[in-house]
Order: sequence, then structure tokens, then C-alpha cells
Amino acid sequence: MEPGSTVDAVRSQRVLCGNSICPAVIVIKDGKILSIHPDSELPFNDKWKVLDVGNKLVMPGVVDCHVHVNEPGRVSWEGYWTATRAAAAGGVTTIVDMPLNSIPPTTTLESFREKMQAAEGQCFVDTAFWGGVVPGNQWELRPMIQAGVAGFKCFLIHSGVDEFPHVTDGDLHITMKQLMGTGSVLLFHAEREIQTIPVKDEDPCEYSTFLRSRPDLMEIEAIRTITQLCLQYQVRCHIVHLSSAQPLKLIQEARQAGAPLTVETTHHYLNLSAEHIPPGATQFKCCPPIRGEANQEQLWLALKTGQIDMVVSDHSPCTPDLKKLETGDFTQAWGGISSLQFGLSLFWTTASQKGFSLSDVVRLLCQKPAELCGLGNQKGCLLPGHDADLVIWDPEKESEASYTVIKHFTLTPYLGCKLRGEVCTTLLRGRIIYSHGFFSPQPLGKHLLISQPQSQASL
Repeated sequence: MEPGSTVDAVRSQRVLCGNSICPAVIVIKDGKILSIHPDSELPFNDKWKVLDVGNKLVMPGVVDCHVHVNEPGRVSWEGYWTATRAAAAGGVTTIVDMPLNSIPPTTTLESFREKMQAAEGQCFVDTAFWGGVVPGNQWELRPMIQAGVAGFKCFLIHSGVDEFPHVTDGDLHITMKQLMGTGSVLLFHAEREIQTIPVKDEDPCEYSTFLRSRPDLMEIEAIRTITQLCLQYQVRCHIVHLSSAQPLKLIQEARQAGAPLTVETTHHYLNLSAEHIPPGATQFKCCPPIRGEANQEQLWLALKTGQIDMVVSDHSPCTPDLKKLETGDFTQAWGGISSLQFGLSLFWTTASQKGFSLSDVVRLLCQKPAELCGLGNQKGCLLPGHDADLVIWDPEKESEASYTVIKHFTLTPYLGCKLRGEVCTTLLRGRIIYSHGFFSPQPLGKHLLISQPQSQASL
């Protein structure tokens, strides 16, 4: 079937349902999963358009709830057209767009509407939107919740762009009071400024120089503040892109005390390590920084034990000049890594060697991200009534991340990486949006406006 086609049923010898993989047929009606049958019990209809994928694995489309698309205002960094095509090529069927680095940032009801207008007609996958918390915008939060934002993001340190300033402790208390009872969630970039002793004559082209400038203690102190606020106000809180394993004990203690707190990490913290970053290779720079191999092993263990809830891309592209490739200066380069297209394969390449199962992939990359942003009742699982968002892929096939296959802006540290797992076809609500290098003729993605179940009574 051609990209753009509507599918009535998908048949495979390997369908991942719950914790088991078995031959099955997924029946689709009106963009939803109608039913799932053992292959031998296919309720055959000779008028159906059945996509038979043989032995390819069928699982829910990936939900990437941490993506910086940058449109409007910084389309030269990345826009919806390129970002969502890359998502589709990587088996991602839903993204949630961060409130920065677009101009204007999504910090008011008006800017939220402007963001949605910019995305209109450009999205190959379904797209939801985070709002932002900045000093002084507390009266915008509830109107934005009513308008359908998935939740809010804030920084406890300079965000990297001046139009999205970080919040103070006073701002956080005001924000928490606004969010109480709404069912919404507050996301934290968990770093705080601390007093550090500068070392003279350090080489800015050495990655170790940058790493020393953002020690683990910055994350520890931020997370100490977050856990206290979460316990005090009982507002859902979420720590984005955890890079350091050292605060995990704080997180665990807060959860045991009743804090409604979740945490994510990213593909780059799980797959890249400080010891292997060459001098001047600023494409590896991100904030918080990529840390050492011992720390990385602790993050993998935390995933295994459930201390970390999900894995996302934190796709954050920019133009090549901002990466300072000509000088290789880590201290001046923009911090952000592009990986939206490769998340599924990146995760499986390493996870499959560490004893993770394919059902773990679904939990960490699909189900938990969907639940975080209020989409757990329609995305992230193969269940009747859920959207028929499917990724059909070959977990065993090896490939390479090369210029010829990258659909998003191409500056990425993963160029040349050998990956395990190749996406063949991606379906969005029962329609083929990507197949073997080709896309649907028109973007088929929708805007997802989130309805918080507890919000109406309190608003």
C-alpha cells in the first residue's frame, strides 16, 4: 500500500500485545483499533484493505513528549514540516512540542494560539503542546489549561534564550497555587546555579572543561527544591532530561513520601559518554551535560528498576553556526542534540544488550510518555479504542545513521552510528504516513488538545 492509504487491518506474525508477541490481526475502524484477533481467527472481509507485514514487529507508535520544533520564529533551526517527517520515519506518531525555542515562546494564551496556527497543515504526526512558566505569567496558566496545553515547563537556570527567563522560588510558589486542583503537570529543567571555583587556562575545546562547569550538584540542588514543592502542594511534577544518577535517592524518597513526581532521561545520556567525546566535537553539547560511563550505567539500572519512568529525545536542533564547529569551543556552542528520528533504534541498540525486552520499549517510549501528557487513554498502547498508531519495524536489522536517511536537520552526534532496528512503516490513526523512505502526500497529523479530567470543576 502507498503512503497516504487507509488500512482496515494489519496482520503480522509478531504483534506486541502487553508482554507477549504473537501472530495477530489488528482491525481498524475510523482511525481507532476496533479489535485484535489471533491470526487464525481473522474476521475476514474480502473488501478490507489488509496490510500483511509478514514477520515484521508491530507495536504502538512512539510518543516523544520532549521535542523542540522551534516554529514560529526560528524555522531555520527546525520547523514542523521537517521535524514531524523525521518523527514519522522513526516510528514516532505523537510529539509534544516544548514552549521554547520558538518566538514567541508559548507562555500566554495568545502565543499558544500563534503556535498552533504555525503548525497548522504542516504536521505528519499528531502534535500536542507544552506551555511555559516564566516570571509574571501566572494568570495565563489556567486559560492555557482550558485551551488544551498538556502542562507547563519551567527553568531554574538560564534557559539559553532570553525570551524564556527562568523562575525564582517565589514564582514557583505562585505557580504551584495556580496549578493546584487542575490535574496539570509542571515540568522542570532541573539545574540550579551554584558557586564553582573557576580553573584558569582550561581549554574550551576539551569536553571535560564544559563538564566541570555543570557538575552533578547543580541537578541535586534543583531536585531538592522540586521534591519539596511537589510534596508541599501535591501538584504533579516531572523532571525532564535527568543526566545525573546522584539525585535518584532524593527522587525515590520523595515518591515514597507521597510526591506525585515522575522523571525522564534521554537517548543521549543512555548512549553517549563523556569519555568518548572528541575535542572540539560541539555537536555533543547539551545541558545538563553528558556524563561519564559509570553514571550512565546507573541510569540504565534506574530504568530497569522503575526509578526513571520514560525515555525521550529532547530533540533540540540549531543552525550549524551556533554549534561553533569552526572553533570547537564547548563553552560558547549552543547546547542541544538532534535525535528525533533515531530514538527507537538508539534505545533498542543498547537496551537489547542489557536485558530489556520489547515490552519495556513500549512502556518507556510509548505508554509512560503518553500518560505524562494526558494521552494515556488514546496513545501508547495496542488496545481497542486507542488510536491506530502503529510502527512496523525490524528489531534485528542493522543500519547506519547517515546523511542520506536523516529527515530532520542533520547536525547530530549520531552520524555514522551503527543502529539495531529499522522502521519500515508508520501508521497514524490507520493511515500510512511513512513507508520505506516515502511519506504520505499530505501531512495527516492533528493538533491534540488535552482535557485535564479534574480541571473543569476547579477552573
